[in-house]
Amino acid sequence: MRINRILLSTALVAVALVVQVGVLARLHLPGAVPDLVLLVVLGLSMVYGHVAGAFIGFGAGLLADLAPPSDHAIGRYALVLCVIGYAAGLTRPDKSRHRSASLPLIVVVCAAIGSTLLYAGVGSLAGDNAGDTVGIPLLVFTAIVYDLVLAPFSVPLVMALARRSDNDPLAGESSGGTQSGGMTGEAAYGWLSTGSGLRMSRPGRGGRTPRIGSQRGGLLGGKANRTKPARIKGVKRL
Repeated sequence: MRINRILLSTALVAVALVVQVGVLARLHLPGAVPDLVLLVVLGLSMVYGHVAGAFIGFGAGLLADLAPPSDHAIGRYALVLCVIGYAAGLTRPDKSRHRSASLPLIVVVCAAIGSTLLYAGVGSLAGDNAGDTVGIPLLVFTAIVYDLVLAPFSVPLVMALARRSDNDPLAGESSGGTQSGGMTGEAAYGWLSTGSGLRMSRPGRGGRTPRIGSQRGGLLGGKANRTKPARIKGVKRL
């Protein structure tokens, strides 16, 4: 992954984990705990793709496993978020933008259900049956409700930050400036490169009709080509 992706993902996951452990977990809400880390992983995965989503999910889950108070085996939540991040990244469109807001909400609901069931399933394999005391249906229902309440405030923000950091303004400006500069150069200086279009009424030597300003047009056309790189202004914005 790019360095800007790593830095942004680390910062967002760290902030989400602090808020989840220090604030949301202390509310003592019935059922599950609002999972802000899961929402951050979903937002990043739906922009970066399934491969990056799997790495981000694994790292976020491992931090959650190590963060106190941790009452489960290390690597349990890392496995869950790795799978969820990979699955959420598969919904990324080609242009990294979802056309409607319904698809991210569907992803949030499916992730809330899948993460709760997968976490309980991995816990049962490891001999941890703490979910049986509360009840799996209550955990799933409360996880869906809490995540849907937090999703409109967190997922769009995370996706917007991920898109902004993933775009390279210098590359976008240079490519855009090259394309637009080529079009505007041809449109603005094309009439100079072909001459003024005026012809002599009498043919010159050899039966050829000389064109006025043809040499001048060639010089101006060369000057226009030399001044094209000055259109790239993205460096000043960094």
